[in-house]
Amino acid sequence: VATRLLSRSFPGTPRGWLFCKMLGFLQRPVVVTADVNLTVVALTAAGLLSRLWRLTYPRAVVFDEVYYGQYISFYMKRVFFLDGSGPPFGHMLLALGGYLGGFDGNFVWNRIGAEYSSNVPVWSLRLLPALAGALSVPMAYQILWELRFSHCAAMGAALLMLIENALITQARLMLLESLLIFFNLLAVLSYLKFSNSQKHRPFSPSWWLWLTLTGVACSCAVGIKYMGIFTYLLVLGVAAVHTWHLIGDRALSNVCVLCHVLARAVALVVVPAVTYLLFFYVHLTLLCRSGPHDQIMSSAFQASLEGGLARITQGQPLEVAYGSQVTLKSASGKPVPCWLHSHPSTYPLSYENGRGSSHQQQVTCYPFKDVNNWWIVKDPGRHQLEVSNPPRPVRHGDVVQLVHGMTSRLLNTHDVAAPLNPHAQEVSCYIDYNISMPAQSLWRLDIVNRESDAEIWKTILSEVRLVHLNTSAILKLSGAHLPDWGFRQLEVVGEKLSRGYHESAVWAVEEHRYGRSQEQKERELELHSPTHVDVSRNLSFMARFSELQWRMLTVRSDDSEHKYSSTPLDWVTLDTNIAYWLHPRTSAQIHLLGNVVIWASAGLATALYALLFCWYLLRRRRRVCELPEDSWLRWVLAGALCAGGWATNYLPFFLMEKTLFLYHYLPALTFQILLLPVVLQHIGEHLCRSQLHRSLFGALVVAWYSAACHVFNMLRPLTYGDKSLSPSDLQALRWKESWDILIRKH
Repeated sequence: VATRLLSRSFPGTPRGWLFCKMLGFLQRPVVVTADVNLTVVALTAAGLLSRLWRLTYPRAVVFDEVYYGQYISFYMKRVFFLDGSGPPFGHMLLALGGYLGGFDGNFVWNRIGAEYSSNVPVWSLRLLPALAGALSVPMAYQILWELRFSHCAAMGAALLMLIENALITQARLMLLESLLIFFNLLAVLSYLKFSNSQKHRPFSPSWWLWLTLTGVACSCAVGIKYMGIFTYLLVLGVAAVHTWHLIGDRALSNVCVLCHVLARAVALVVVPAVTYLLFFYVHLTLLCRSGPHDQIMSSAFQASLEGGLARITQGQPLEVAYGSQVTLKSASGKPVPCWLHSHPSTYPLSYENGRGSSHQQQVTCYPFKDVNNWWIVKDPGRHQLEVSNPPRPVRHGDVVQLVHGMTSRLLNTHDVAAPLNPHAQEVSCYIDYNISMPAQSLWRLDIVNRESDAEIWKTILSEVRLVHLNTSAILKLSGAHLPDWGFRQLEVVGEKLSRGYHESAVWAVEEHRYGRSQEQKERELELHSPTHVDVSRNLSFMARFSELQWRMLTVRSDDSEHKYSSTPLDWVTLDTNIAYWLHPRTSAQIHLLGNVVIWASAGLATALYALLFCWYLLRRRRRVCELPEDSWLRWVLAGALCAGGWATNYLPFFLMEKTLFLYHYLPALTFQILLLPVVLQHIGEHLCRSQLHRSLFGALVVAWYSAACHVFNMLRPLTYGDKSLSPSDLQALRWKESWDILIRKH
């Protein structure tokens, strides 16, 4: 039967011959060969041992674990949150550890040092950062190996990563820096493997694998912290230079060059962008429930979450009509989210500086839900305050009046200076005092995010400006807090100088219902009752992504001075440290403190590389080529990736106006550590002229590394925190006056 089937599949083929070939193939053993680099295996094992040993100690909240832990709890409960420090991929990785450990999210992350309860899987929560830190050790070896440096230089880089105290401390805790460093190194390693594949097997499966992995790793680095964009730009820059040289290769056809360029563009630009969007898609899919950070987002975003505003707004009428009862929320959200509001109190006759007011009814922006936030959209040509049947929708460009629901007074502005911003106009609800101050209550509706000039004003979705017809002033939130006579509420003004899009001048309807009563008393009862439900609406993923990304970039973080904050100049010389944890009863403690020998040597190596590079560049300009061409290209590429990686991950911090800590320097330090063996090998091969010089230099390198190991061992109690030291021992470890080593006074 098998022979008959085979002959039908392959007509004209002798049955017996084909059958014998099949039987012969099945009878031969299947052999799989694999090349195992025992050095990489040994380095991986050493890295795992250094990072995973007693990972659950201390079983207490350590420094920024109090910060990231609350977000993990939000993921476990699927509650929306906003963290302005970076994109969500790093938080999701930490939450993945909690999910794998069965964490239910029920722990109060309120203080550093708090003991973890039995339901918190500490080992699982700290596992992924520790694995990332451990794998960074063999990756350092492979990066220098791919750069075609010696086995000794590659081993030196890996061993320096292995014994660097600050990297160990950071990797053993529920923090993000080790994850960021891992993906930075993965991006560089993948690109080097791709570049080496380019020389031998372009467009092969491995070529595509490493090129695509480079883009994915870059996106992951950016997705963990915005700092990852520095390494991404570095890899893009190196790739752009290589592509430029490739374009000039006359041995390649135009079609082949075009394919190379398109492949790099897709893998290094399109793939990272899609991957970055995927992080947010998963993030927003997981966090589908209303939470404590909702108020930062727009009404449309809040309405897309389960619970909270969604319970109020779900099914509200979509189209705003004449007679609609609405609440208007400021799109700014600064200094706090608030709603257009009025109350029976009036502006004082005169202010403290002697300026007079209109003594009209106050209009403010109130940061709480309140019945006085309701307004009625009125047609200026009619007296009706209820919605007609069928409803007449309000469109872009229509002139409307806004009637305060509880007092029935019209929103008004006039040529009277605002209370706190004299350059702007006062906004009030008009009271007829019969003193020759007529009402100016006509407002033109501008829908700023409209798709056409006939756009209908929509609940939640439409962002609108209200332009005063008489004075052309725009209704705007100034953000200033009124004095006690204004109940400390936020000032609303008429601003004539607004040009372009300003969030403080944009409003959106949040709660909405169709008014059904013309009588004031019946309307007041209606305003106190829950809103009616009629129509539902959804917000697209791209709209939610755009808003969330913008909020993350613009939300103001707490820039208050921290006890352990530092400056970029303090990092290079290690003049600062951070006390992460102190045992509640003994003197055992954990500090973020680097290996001083490695930090000092890395700084010297970077300076020496810069000097040698400039020297060789000048000599080559004079047609003196002391290095062979392949050695020179290897030297330049190593400098571009290692010295360039240090510079791009360090120098931007001088321009940042935010609270900085020592751990911000660790990604830059990692690239410096990679550069250090490169410089040492170069000195031994090219600057030591005789065998005696090389032997002496080798002995010095061994002594230097022994000193680094000795410093690692001395600082080990502060790295792992598993040993209680006496006050004299702690004082002996305070090698710099600026180090804050905690000594208990008994």
